[in-house]
Amino acid sequence: MIPLNLGEIATIVGGIVDGDSTVTVTAPAVLDGRQAEQGGLFVAFPGDKVDGHDYAGQAGQIGAVAVLGSRPTALPTVIVEDTSAALQALAKHVIAQLRDRLTVFAVTGSQGKTSTKDLLTAVLSDAAPTVATVGNLNNGLGVPISMLRSEPSTRFLVLEMGARHIGDIAALTRLVAPDVSLVLNVGHAHLGEFGSRDAIAIAKSELVQGLAPMGTAILNADDPRVLAMRSITSGPVLTFGLSESADVRVLDLAMDRLGRPSFTLRTADATVRAELPLVGAHQALNAAAAAAAGLAVGIPLDAAANSMATASLSRWRLELRELANGATLLNDSYNSSPGSARSSLDALATIDGRRRIAVLGAILELGEASDAEHHAVGAYAAARADVIVAVGEVARPLAAGAGERAVAVADNDAAIDWLRHHLGAGDVVLVKASRGAHLDEVADALL
Repeated sequence: MIPLNLGEIATIVGGIVDGDSTVTVTAPAVLDGRQAEQGGLFVAFPGDKVDGHDYAGQAGQIGAVAVLGSRPTALPTVIVEDTSAALQALAKHVIAQLRDRLTVFAVTGSQGKTSTKDLLTAVLSDAAPTVATVGNLNNGLGVPISMLRSEPSTRFLVLEMGARHIGDIAALTRLVAPDVSLVLNVGHAHLGEFGSRDAIAIAKSELVQGLAPMGTAILNADDPRVLAMRSITSGPVLTFGLSESADVRVLDLAMDRLGRPSFTLRTADATVRAELPLVGAHQALNAAAAAAAGLAVGIPLDAAANSMATASLSRWRLELRELANGATLLNDSYNSSPGSARSSLDALATIDGRRRIAVLGAILELGEASDAEHHAVGAYAAARADVIVAVGEVARPLAAGAGERAVAVADNDAAIDWLRHHLGAGDVVLVKASRGAHLDEVADALL
């Protein structure tokens, strides 16, 4: 965050100051007052059950010096009619002040956004000061919060951008036009909202359409819907994938006993061997995408591979943990889609163990395709796991698809109880579901 006093912020966002207008914000903005930093800004929203404005005092005790909200609070406050629009206006202004020395990357896709963002952040951070989306704050509130973490010293800004409707990503690129846009894939995530994969492709293509003049598009050569997006940009295009035509190609993929990939990355000019400390063969393609983005700003392929060798992922993304009883937990409980569920099951299948147990919960936002998609994931799981624990009513078709290998349980408590009685030394257990299923509770109970 560049230093701004409340009077300046009020002018930028079209608000008024309640309190001392000379108070200066010097630290990032937060949506959760418990995460406030010394000198920071707390952005308050009224909720269905609680009003964020009521927690301004708590945010102040932790370090916030001011609030952006819609009514007076216990701290000096910039009062606006539309807090979301004001937050976006403030972020757009801050980035505009830094734009001449800042290169902006944006990442989207039906799955793999956060992992690729984390890998790309590792690549860029070794080259210059880098700010990136924390976790997956990838919507109309999360993107401006991430933008506001930029400082005068920042050279690279990495933004994850998600969508639930056509037009969502276009709105985000109007806040800041990316210099490099990565489109990973077009899958089934949020299919219930979009209605079809073609509609999802239109939404993802907005990241390419929103590029800054002569910005570079990084596209998946293995996904026809993504590759077709090269026709909508006049700027440079780099592709990644397994295909022979890919500019950054993945070859010779191998997995160790813990499911961690090693592979060759090849371009027209270089060939390097890469190893990742991450679980899952799909991470090789994510790494190729990150390496291609690095090439777009002059980072050599070997430097990118070295940086990714020590990368770490955001919380609850295929975290591998040893349990006290000698079993191994693969915690991928943050979110799920049919595509990411398959990738996680593939990862489970590559890990050495006595038995492989997949604890799978609801995959949400699939609309009318929900039962069919759950059934298909269940069948896929049956070929890769010895036992499939299907959690909750929405996941019942998943159990049906898995057949005789399935155990259907009513809820998270029942899943925990089953695991406590059946999970033993040498077993490997995957925990995976959409965020709304809260299967992190199951993983926490095992830990």
